[in-house]
Amino acid sequence: MKETEKIEIMNFDQEGYLEDGKALYETGKLVTAMADRVADEGYDAVFLMGVGGTWDELMQLEYLMNKFGDKDLEVYLIHAAEWNVMGHKRMTEKSVVLTASESGTTPEVLEACKKMKEMGVRVFAMTKPEGPIGQVVGAENCVAMASDHGSGGCEKGYYLADCFGLRLLNRRGCFPKFDLFIEQTKDIWKYMLDIRKRFEPKAEELARKYALAPYTMFIGSGALWGETILYSMCILEEMQWKRTRSITSHDFFHGTLELLEPGVPVFLYKGEDECRALDNRVEAFLRSGVTGDEDYVIIDTAEYAIPGLDDDFRVIVSPWILTVLATDRMARHYETVTKHNLKYRRYYHQFDY
Repeated sequence: MKETEKIEIMNFDQEGYLEDGKALYETGKLVTAMADRVADEGYDAVFLMGVGGTWDELMQLEYLMNKFGDKDLEVYLIHAAEWNVMGHKRMTEKSVVLTASESGTTPEVLEACKKMKEMGVRVFAMTKPEGPIGQVVGAENCVAMASDHGSGGCEKGYYLADCFGLRLLNRRGCFPKFDLFIEQTKDIWKYMLDIRKRFEPKAEELARKYALAPYTMFIGSGALWGETILYSMCILEEMQWKRTRSITSHDFFHGTLELLEPGVPVFLYKGEDECRALDNRVEAFLRSGVTGDEDYVIIDTAEYAIPGLDDDFRVIVSPWILTVLATDRMARHYETVTKHNLKYRRYYHQFDY
């Protein structure tokens, strides 16, 4: 960490971030207790529900629960707006739902929570207990997701969601190292801070080279797929008004590759799970000379060490690392280059639609 000590992180509250990390560990205990309650009561299926960014964030947990879960575990990722009009034939009063809303007011999630409560479905939420969604699910079934300092990407939400999902797996006998995982990630935030410092010069360089490009591709897979979509859609499309295309490594060779040409930046996010083999195939194609050397960027989470973390847990924290690099640091530097405030919207939350 000594080589990064003097690097400043632009627009980032370092001390506040570390304070939030300490508080998050305690909040995680509450989420774990919720999962214990669900395990004690029993359930027939787990539903992970979001819209937009929260839907993307829950993709990593869907992946992890399917990866580590037993063959009888049923896990479904659902979009609240779609569920409101279609429902889900597998959902019963014995099902359990985990959802999230930083604002506490997301209309699609609020509507879904009300309907689910009427059905007798147990709903747990990462949201403001005093907000409309928190009021519907009940204070005993929700925890505050946002921090007071507002620094970081989505890693805090990932941590809390993982406390819930991985604990359910632990209680099923599928993830026996849950307690070890919690212990080894207790102080992970200082390493996430160091990863930021290491990447900061690169984030600035990438923003200067690519932030003004008219069109950019983002490729990811496995545990990183949700974060790949989130960065391209929620950050660049919604917050920067940039035209993007997000595509999985396994689907890249079935159409999107034909759009490669000089001047079109391509970002490949390489993960640390089974899909890395698919990422490698994309990387080989990009390096084959089909486009210029300046037109592609490889970001590999495996290059960022986290001391004291077992290799078995790397796949779990890989989305945390990517959100630090992309949704946090690259987004901040894109904002500087485009001179487009990340908080400014034309339509989103500006009027009813």
